[in-house]
Amino acid sequence: MTATTPALSRLLEIMARLRNPDGGCPWDLEQTFATIAPYTIEEAYEVEDAIARGDMAGLKDELGDLLLQVVFHSRMAEEAGHFAFEDVAAGIADKMIRRHPHVFGSVEADRPDQVTANRETIKAAERAAKAAKSTEGDDGISAVLAGVTSGLPGLTRAVKLQNRAARVGFDWPDKAPVIGKIKEELAELEAEIASGDVDKSHEEFGDFLFVIANLARHLKLDPEECLRAANRKFERRFSNMERILEQSGKKLVDCDLNTMDGAWNQAKAFDRK
Repeated sequence: MTATTPALSRLLEIMARLRNPDGGCPWDLEQTFATIAPYTIEEAYEVEDAIARGDMAGLKDELGDLLLQVVFHSRMAEEAGHFAFEDVAAGIADKMIRRHPHVFGSVEADRPDQVTANRETIKAAERAAKAAKSTEGDDGISAVLAGVTSGLPGLTRAVKLQNRAARVGFDWPDKAPVIGKIKEELAELEAEIASGDVDKSHEEFGDFLFVIANLARHLKLDPEECLRAANRKFERRFSNMERILEQSGKKLVDCDLNTMDGAWNQAKAFDRK
């Protein structure tokens, strides 16, 4: 069932009441864009988690929490005279129409890859228009890479930067040389670890993660999702390991590494089934 206008109007009215200096909520009133931003990011990840767990009831709740973040930011912007929620909704509606000329216009695109190609062309034109209107000084960033949000998770931003570079031909032809580069970067990291140079190890570890993200891109995988899946697997197996030890009358804190490793292998075998 689609959301109704009365339901959205009610949410906007509630947010306005919470932000009203006359009788509003003290906590909501003291918030700013900066203090709310971490919650916005967290709610987006909780949406992803509900999807990964196949929890549709949870997804409904998490989407509501994420919608609240949009309403909260919009309310603060309206109070400051910048824009209102209606402007946000109108802006994204215009963008959706602009980026889907094969639906709302005369452009032909029968395959997903054609849609993607058209969208990238449109987005490039949007970035160019935005750059032309910008009043900020030149930050020295290539126009090819400009606009990739710095607040993105590191692996996600690495992939986006690599995709931008690939569009102008700066890319390996396939995954084989990327795997070779991973081995090269790992060797450099090992050398700096052996040297004890912490700063260089920091730099080389970053290079190693960057090329790992590039391999994920060539494999058409989302490195952040791969890592989140690995985290969930570790949580599941660690919890099973603890239960296995408890069933044998042992407490996790009292076990040595060999005992835990044996239970871990049992947990892995159970997980694979």
